[in-house]
Amino acid sequence: MPKLPRDCSGREAVKVFQQADWHVNRQTASHIIMEKEGVEAILSVPDHKVLDPGTLRALIRYSGLTVEQFIHLR
Repeated sequence: MPKLPRDCSGREAVKVFQQADWHVNRQTASHIIMEKEGVEAILSVPDHKVLDPGTLRALIRYSGLTVEQFIHLR
């Protein structure tokens, strides 16, 4: 299993999720809210300089991507 990137910012994660057909719906305070057609879940990506590895892993899981796919899109 590949390791998560340790230097991934919230904005960087949003760009990767946009490549996977997620789109930015709105920004509420320091969180960027993303949605995807046909998926009931939403992603709430913190707009931090560096995302906590646990937070990043959870966002990847909720998005339906694998860590490998996330790294490849990055």
